[in-house]
Amino acid sequence: MTTLQQGKILIIDDDADVLRAARLLLKRHFEQVDFEKNPQKIPYLVTNFDYDVILLDMNFTRDLNSGKEGFEWLDRILDIKPESTVVLFTAYGDVEMAVRAIKAGATDFVLKPWENDKLLATIQAAYNKHQAGGSKPNTAATPAKNNNLLIGKSPAMQEVFDTVERVAGTDANVLILGENGTGKDMLARHIHQLSHRNTKPFVSVDLGAIAESLFESELFGHVKGAFTDAREDRAGRFEEANGGTIFLDEIGNVTIPLQAKLLTVLQNRNVTKVGSNKNINIDVRLICATNRNLPQLAAQHLFRQDLLFRINTIEIHLPPLRERIEDIVPLAEHFLTIYRDKYKRPVNSFSDALINQLQKYEWPGNIRELQHAIERAVILSPGKTLQPKDVFTKSNSVTDQPADTGYNLEDMERNVITQAMKKCNGNITEAAKELGLSRAALYRRLEKYNI
Repeated sequence: MTTLQQGKILIIDDDADVLRAARLLLKRHFEQVDFEKNPQKIPYLVTNFDYDVILLDMNFTRDLNSGKEGFEWLDRILDIKPESTVVLFTAYGDVEMAVRAIKAGATDFVLKPWENDKLLATIQAAYNKHQAGGSKPNTAATPAKNNNLLIGKSPAMQEVFDTVERVAGTDANVLILGENGTGKDMLARHIHQLSHRNTKPFVSVDLGAIAESLFESELFGHVKGAFTDAREDRAGRFEEANGGTIFLDEIGNVTIPLQAKLLTVLQNRNVTKVGSNKNINIDVRLICATNRNLPQLAAQHLFRQDLLFRINTIEIHLPPLRERIEDIVPLAEHFLTIYRDKYKRPVNSFSDALINQLQKYEWPGNIRELQHAIERAVILSPGKTLQPKDVFTKSNSVTDQPADTGYNLEDMERNVITQAMKKCNGNITEAAKELGLSRAALYRRLEKYNI
């Protein structure tokens, strides 16, 4: 008799026969195997459940054989939960598509129709890799990693901390503004931890990752039978956060019609599930974040002025790393300690030359870029002291300047993206981190500039 492993597997395919066959096979080996026909449910499933392996079809009914839709959903999964282990499968695969899938962040690639032994071996290997990688949400490295924002002696960050200390104990709505990679989500968690609600849930919602058709269901919940595949009542994110804090990230990406629905909930302090006419009272502390200029969007009638007034009782501006130079080396040392211990490497210090370059470099990707650069350096460095060449490559060195393209913004953006892709050897995930973009945003720019 086969011993079931504790792993949780999710299969996503719009072919009922494929779902049935894969589930029957994998159920013999893994304790929990969930399946879903509708890819629009992916954001909800990935956000609310922790899967060891996600088996994702590359071609749905909207796109029969190019794999484009599969890559889009892969992007969405990794944007929501970067530590996800995803295996792609398709009936139209080839070597080129397999290489693209791995570069885009997939763990492996399986062709349909599959051989049972091959599929099982691939899923087993992905499961083992997920377990060995320590990518579970509660790994020991997570708290240290999430505390990196609290390192800040610069005047800019002291001002942020002073504001947080004054407002954390209140229930005032907070709007956190800042560039990608500055740590807006971590600051939101810090505010929650300092509040009187810290024993209640902190629910984080990436609004940029929720399909418009699922917005109400995700945030407000739905009842059984409200729509196709609504097989049971489900609480929305506001209801899950009741008594605690809800963090709405990327709020600048919400469309005007959905802004109106969100405003109604915030004004009335209750939600109505999709398919129901019963109001559910909610008691939440609201924290929002965006890297966009909301007053400018409001002036252009792209963001509701009344919603802006509602969410920004207190505004906190997180400065980019280039404006807090005093914090760069302490942050780098923090990451050095984390990754030295994680990878069991002998690296323990920075050379004076590296410290000089760390402080001179502009860090367009902010804390996220610095973290990635130090992790890579720790892995690859042959010595005990990191040197400039360990952290900076030709494409991101302090002295390396882009070709003179004048001040045309599109030319400058194309040049920076090209450099990042070269630096990361075409790896979409790593290049997106370097640029401080989501994977989906980087894909759009690559297509725009034909890179």
